[in-house]
Amino acid sequence: MAASSAKPAVAFDARQHLTGLLRSALASVAPAQGLADIVLERPKQASHGDFASNLAMQLARELKTAPRQIAERLVRELPASPHVTKVDIAGAGFINFTLTPAARSAVVATVLTAGDDFGRGVARTGRMTRRLQVEFVSANPTGPLHVGHGRGAAYGASLASLLAFAGYEVTREYYVNDAGRQMDILAVSTWLRYLELFDEPIAFPPNAYQGGYVREMAEQIKQAHGDRYVHPAEAVLACVPETDDIEARLDGFILAGKDLLGEDWAYVHSHVLSEQLADCRADLEEFGVHFDVWFSERSLYDTGMVARAVAKLEKSGHIYTQDGAKWFQSTAFGDEKDRVVQRDNGIYTYFASDIAYHLNKFERGFDKVIDVWGADHHGYIPRVKGALLASGADATKLDVTLVQFVSLFRDGQKVSMSTRSGEYVTLRQLRQEVGNDACRFFYMLRKCDQALDFDLDLAKSQSNDNPVYYVQYAHARICSVLAQWEGDAATLTTADLSPLQNESEFALCSRLAEYPELVQAAARDYAPHSLAFYLKDLAGDFHSWYNAERVLVDDVATRAARLALALATRQVLRSGLSLLGVSQPMSM
Repeated sequence: MAASSAKPAVAFDARQHLTGLLRSALASVAPAQGLADIVLERPKQASHGDFASNLAMQLARELKTAPRQIAERLVRELPASPHVTKVDIAGAGFINFTLTPAARSAVVATVLTAGDDFGRGVARTGRMTRRLQVEFVSANPTGPLHVGHGRGAAYGASLASLLAFAGYEVTREYYVNDAGRQMDILAVSTWLRYLELFDEPIAFPPNAYQGGYVREMAEQIKQAHGDRYVHPAEAVLACVPETDDIEARLDGFILAGKDLLGEDWAYVHSHVLSEQLADCRADLEEFGVHFDVWFSERSLYDTGMVARAVAKLEKSGHIYTQDGAKWFQSTAFGDEKDRVVQRDNGIYTYFASDIAYHLNKFERGFDKVIDVWGADHHGYIPRVKGALLASGADATKLDVTLVQFVSLFRDGQKVSMSTRSGEYVTLRQLRQEVGNDACRFFYMLRKCDQALDFDLDLAKSQSNDNPVYYVQYAHARICSVLAQWEGDAATLTTADLSPLQNESEFALCSRLAEYPELVQAAARDYAPHSLAFYLKDLAGDFHSWYNAERVLVDDVATRAARLALALATRQVLRSGLSLLGVSQPMSM
């Protein structure tokens, strides 16, 4: 193959170029296999070149020929390229390509020319089409968000940003569980605490909401309305059954509240809902997590969507009645047992509203719906998908990702996540201790379906062992170098890159070139954690180069080339950190 010192164009794409060379060779060697997938990977060892292809191994079965022989034939038919300096055959038949120095460093100009658009994709057909909805967090508004909710928030927000950057139209949605028993429990918990403020002796139910925030809401009601909602303890207890069944007793307190307060019950219910929902919104906004839609569960009932969803299942023949209740034949779709959708008292279950909600999502025209649930909801997946299938919906449009639990560690010891009083470690407390950036980045240091051990001491440390500090420090270092230079960064876009010649510089260039494909792969696999891993590697490559080579050297050409490489690295660091919701400090 003929090599040349000619510089590739600014928009040079090595992967695309090498794919074209192999495609041309394939047309000569095996025309019938002209549409075969061509995969290019970066070898783990630099001595094996810049890219490797296993195309020969892929063709071996069809051509009934040894892979190495096929590789030899392919290499002979490769067109000459001014961007390739060497092609080797390794092992059983890998084809290894080594690029020219100019081709290896061309990504720097590509990054600087594209700016914020480097790595940005265009939506592709396949697993996902254009309009996506990501629904995440969706915690009951019955108390402060805890650290587990925080992981779901960080994951969902990063995933949505990644999908949008990859080229999809993304809607971020929070499903507000503002109907049903849990909200009634919060309302009655607050009312009972309110009665305590007026010395009405009622033993607080052990299964009611225990947190201090409940007492705070009770105090708010007292301050605003005085004793308006006070009823004697005797009247309240008269409505509560004497039983060891604590759930039955709690339901008795709820009935007492509704009966004694009458229309005023709606105020108490509305107050606790608005207070907790506002607190949740504020907490998430402070965490850098934003939603386009806050969808009310209650609206599903008010508009008749729940009743219509159950009626649709009945019409399709997947509902039967037993003991006065309506049951969905969930076992026909892989669930472990059938599920009640309407109780014998006519009240619809949570499952019924969930069915209606997901049918509504599809009615809104999303091409793909992505739900982010806690790991304890694993068994819920087959029944929801089954209900969608039974309703005539395309259940393949629903993807569910599960977020595993979080454990906090301090001084090597596991931190208790809750107390006997019902208090637990909240997301707000975690953010106040370690900061938003550490929270967002540390939550992404494990794949979402793996349990996460969150090291509080490490998250607060200012050392290279702290991954978020390590990545942010790389960004700050580059900002410092550019500030010392005091030049016009715009001039670096057209800098001569030929002075970039050592392996640490080429390693950094190679890492930069991986970013667009990394973005697409992470979006495709719903894997924002891979972006966090990439940023750690990119920062490592930069620090290694920076520690080995001076950037602001006397030679003008070398200085400009190295500044361009540093600026391109800053651009990719900034882009990746932004997608993860992490700030990009200019100094540290």
